[in-house]
Formats: sequence, C-alpha cells, structure tokens
Amino acid sequence: MMAARGVLRFPRFLSPVGVIIGSRSSLHTVRGDGRCSVRQTWGQGLGRQLLTPHPAFIASPSTNTRTMFIKVQETPNPNSLKFLPGVQVLESGTADFPNLSAAQKSPLAKLLFRIEGVRGVFLAAEFLTITKEEEEAEWRTIKPEAFAVIMDFFTSGLPVIQEGDRADDDHAECGGEDEETVAMIKELLDTRIRPTVQEDGGDILFRGFNDGIVYLKMMGSCTNCPSSVVTLKSGVQNMLQFYIPEVVEVVEVKDEGDHLVEKEFEKLEKLLENKNTKGE
Repeated sequence: MMAARGVLRFPRFLSPVGVIIGSRSSLHTVRGDGRCSVRQTWGQGLGRQLLTPHPAFIASPSTNTRTMFIKVQETPNPNSLKFLPGVQVLESGTADFPNLSAAQKSPLAKLLFRIEGVRGVFLAAEFLTITKEEEEAEWRTIKPEAFAVIMDFFTSGLPVIQEGDRADDDHAECGGEDEETVAMIKELLDTRIRPTVQEDGGDILFRGFNDGIVYLKMMGSCTNCPSSVVTLKSGVQNMLQFYIPEVVEVVEVKDEGDHLVEKEFEKLEKLLENKNTKGE
C-alpha cells in the first residue's frame, strides 16, 4: 500500500501483471564454421512476477574458432522470439525497430532485417527480440540465419547503436497538478511492470497522462501480440488503478511511423491477395 503520497510500497504477494504460462527455451551453440547444436530446456512463467536471472552464456572467440552460446525463449507472441546472446546488447534503455527504415541507427538491427521474413527487431540490455511475418515466414528458416548474424556481430566489435543516437525512452512531458501522479505512474511502470514485460521480450513506454487516461506504447513482442490487450487491461491497468486512484483507463498509442508502417503492410497484403486471386 502507499504509506505516503509519492512513495509506493508493494506487497510481495501481489502479482496482477501477466498470466503464468509454460515457456520453452533453447540453448544454441553456434560455432564459427556455422554448425549449431541445440538443447531444449523448459521453464515456467513467461509472465511470472518473481523474476530469476538468466544464466550467462559468454561469447568466447578463440584462435581457431568462434563460439557463442545463444539462449532462445518463446514469448506469448507466436511471431516473436527472444534471443539471449550472453553478452551486453545495450548499455541502458531499449530500442524498437518496427521496420528497416527505423533500423538505420543500429548496425545490428539492419543486418537482422536482411533476413527474409523478419518484420521487427527489439533491443534491450541483455536480449534482443525478433518478430517475423505472421504466416509467410517460418522460424526454422529464420533462426539459423539469426544465430549467424548475432554471433558475427558481437565478435566484430561494432557498436549496436551508432554514436550520437540513443535508445528509446519515456519522453512525454507533464506539468501542473498531474506532475505528482505522473511521477508515481512512471515509478510503478519502471519497478513492477516493465521488468515483467521485458521478461517476455517486449517493453512498455509511458507516453502521457490526461483526464485520468494513461497512454502507453507497447514494443517488441508486445506489438500485435494476441494477448497484448489482456496484458494492458487485466494486468497494467488493474495494477495502476490499485495503487493510483487517479488512473481511470489505460490506452495503447502508436507513433506516427508505426501507423505508416501498418498502412504500407496492409497495402502489400492486399496486393499479394489480388495476385493470388488472379493466379487462381
């Protein structure tokens, strides 16, 4: 409960965010000769509230061969996979690249977009999430290329984000009588909600607060995820309303670039449908 205005205290038993589901992980050993061995492991709770640190799988180049242990986790979104290379990806923050044009500031993201079937790339401190086209692409063809790109990139020494660019961050402004409420919303997001969402390969950024409505942007595996509405309403909204009475509703927003990408993608889908119809 809140002992004082602006100070949030969270009961240890409360877990309003996410649904506990089984998650399968794969540990891939990628060598410089392109060979890849796979070991399947099972873990519980992609949406769990009590988080446990992932084992560190360190990339270790040698004189004769390069080896990187890459852990892969399924996410609630069947079109997104979470890759943990065992090395630091970003120093801080997160970066979302929903299309190739947005990926120009990240050499790593640009390389991943060269893989046929990749629709989006999301980067965080210890992992990266790749989102594929919904039906056209298959993971069995994307994953081997993704392993090769990730291994080659992290042994090259290139920067993940070009110098002068920065990762995504909460840039919404607030002021007046809502300033204290916004500060509490951001604190709750950063301490209780975002870590859980990032565990699922995504992220949530604060975009504004007005007339009791909290505006949030969902990224990574959360984008177009079948369970994103449940996460937003049953998870995020319930938790914010529990601690902050001023919150009436939580609404997802998208940047202008996201809308343009969706329109272009819809045009492409219609074009393909028309071609298939004519072919029949």
